[in-house]
Amino acid sequence: MTGPSTETVRLRRALGLWDLILYGVIVIQPTAPMSVFGVLSDRGRGHVATTIMIAMVAMLFTAISYGRMARAYPSAGSAFTYVGREINPALGYVTGWSMVMDYMLNPMICIVWVSRQAHDFAPAVPYWGWATLCALLFTGLNIQGIRTSAKLNAGLAAGMGAVVAIFLVCAARYIFGHPHGGVGFFTRPFFDPATFSSGAVLGGTSIAVLTYIGFDGISTLSEEAENPRRNILLATVLTCVVIGLLSTAEVYAAQLAWPASEPFPDETTAFVYVAGRTWAPLFAIVGFTLVLANFGSGMGAQLGAARLLFGMGRSNALPKSFFGAIEPKRHVPRNNVVFVGIVSLIGAFILDFDLGAQMLNFGALIAFMGVNAAAFVRYYVREPEKQLRNLIPPLLGFAVCLLLWLNLSRTARIAGSVWMAAGIAYGAWKTHGFRGDLVNFDIPADDQM
Repeated sequence: MTGPSTETVRLRRALGLWDLILYGVIVIQPTAPMSVFGVLSDRGRGHVATTIMIAMVAMLFTAISYGRMARAYPSAGSAFTYVGREINPALGYVTGWSMVMDYMLNPMICIVWVSRQAHDFAPAVPYWGWATLCALLFTGLNIQGIRTSAKLNAGLAAGMGAVVAIFLVCAARYIFGHPHGGVGFFTRPFFDPATFSSGAVLGGTSIAVLTYIGFDGISTLSEEAENPRRNILLATVLTCVVIGLLSTAEVYAAQLAWPASEPFPDETTAFVYVAGRTWAPLFAIVGFTLVLANFGSGMGAQLGAARLLFGMGRSNALPKSFFGAIEPKRHVPRNNVVFVGIVSLIGAFILDFDLGAQMLNFGALIAFMGVNAAAFVRYYVREPEKQLRNLIPPLLGFAVCLLLWLNLSRTARIAGSVWMAAGIAYGAWKTHGFRGDLVNFDIPADDQM
């Protein structure tokens, strides 16, 4: 399974700008705010649309840093490469290790969620059967090559987009078909003077930011993107904008259809109840769509994890003969796709969904802070001419991510720290106490770009 050397076989450049945007939208999910709508409504005291918009602005700073670093280093290693090359190879390794946790946990928890829901729909098939089927589908589709994944992403985006559009139409019909209290009724999801609190809105924003986690996966496809120095930056920023505007429209309509003053039957599945209120069949349709969304997200996350492991393997941070190999026929890191699939399946049998989601944020936010720091060093510290446009985005992006990281649950911090300790221990063993070279970065030459 090791395949030919990466010196002779490279990843195939097949993804255009829209392919990258579709990949980012699928990984984040067009339905991203639906699963946290009830929590956001409670925490933000009904200002869900406001928290989503503020979170979009906050994440755009980090998205800009990702895009600018991808322009400098169009590599599959993403944050691992940026931090390692700009700040320190050992810190790059630590960043990469945190990303591995993030990327490996995403397909795991998607398998868990989809399998649990599928078992509810068809209890005759045991949970382990659905989990195994999901893992096999994720792995089989990703191993077919990047073009297959891109085409499937387009189909998934179209399906979820259609459901979102149907919901918005049904919501509009319901809202205008029932009495409401004038103009103030339509501005209440953004600002309700009776319940507004800056602390509540900021608290809700700390949760709403999670709606956007996953956009960084676009940068792991730098070596498979056409014109990556331009398209990775554009795709990363545009994905955040698209998701932000779409999410705002979804939660705005939902908040009008179900005012925050009215309690939900179940806070966790609140959006499903809102959809059912606007049109009864949407209760089941939206539930199925969320299954589809998690399937697409899990498959996309496995794709990103395989590329990240390839970047670390090629750079010798992980065993190169296995993780740095490319399958010559389809030009994919087949070993890594299979490895992530096996680990995801095992994790689906032992992982608690809630803990997995919290640990995912632990790894993602470390990577976000690392990328912002790398962008700050490259474009501000090392530039002879100091410009505010090179200072403000990475500093604000770092500050937001640090604030969120500090507010993670104690359990997530402990579990995440155990993972990080294991990675640092491996690095110490590999370099005989950090006395040797930990990473040997290998970035494709410009003629390959």
